[in-house]
Amino acid sequence: MSAPRFALYFVPERTSALYAFGAALLGYDCYLGGEVAYPADLAIDAADWTALTQEPRRYGFHATIKAPFRLRPDRSERELEEAVHAFAAAHAPLPPIDFEVRLLDGFVALMQARPCDALDRLAADCVTAFDGFRAPLMPEERARRHAAALSPAQAENLERWGYPYVFGEFRWHMTLTGRLPDARRAAVLELVGARFAALPGTRSAAIDRLALVRQDDVGGRFRVVCNPRLNPDGEATLHEPDRCA
Repeated sequence: MSAPRFALYFVPERTSALYAFGAALLGYDCYLGGEVAYPADLAIDAADWTALTQEPRRYGFHATIKAPFRLRPDRSERELEEAVHAFAAAHAPLPPIDFEVRLLDGFVALMQARPCDALDRLAADCVTAFDGFRAPLMPEERARRHAAALSPAQAENLERWGYPYVFGEFRWHMTLTGRLPDARRAAVLELVGARFAALPGTRSAAIDRLALVRQDDVGGRFRVVCNPRLNPDGEATLHEPDRCA
């Protein structure tokens, strides 16, 4: 068995309509580590939908804040969990973020309707704050990333931070399908968009928590270890509210 990997995610509150929407489409509850039934009226064959969502199902419904990493030998999971709670206690929640369904690099995802500088800063703070827990990339991990034709900035991020898409390359997204064949993108985008538009209440969420998740071995699914709320009395976060919602 390989060493476990950990990551820092935004995972919506488990009882929220947003989480129910994402978990049902992926067929997986990363809080419980168990299967979830697809929506009964999905209008796509279940076996077909399972294939279209195979890759994101391993991760659960989430937005990546710090990408998966293995622990350094001199750090423990308990220390990491304590650090996550300390980070959450020191940072204030963000105002609600409006989401919309888009295509990103060929897969369907929830993305910000408008830029939010405070969200970008929170992600950057998380990348740097937890880098001391991260073991160096394994050679095969580095080779796989470089095979994706990274830009010079992305390649530099990979070598320094273990992941290409941080800081200026960061794009907040909550993945709902794998990469789709060109011929299917428009139809699947329309299907997911219609389901999202039908959600009761607002189609936004306050970024008010930080989840530590764990993957026990390569190919396994990620599961929430803890998901502490950000502290309303924590570090002040400057923002422009009209850019976040």
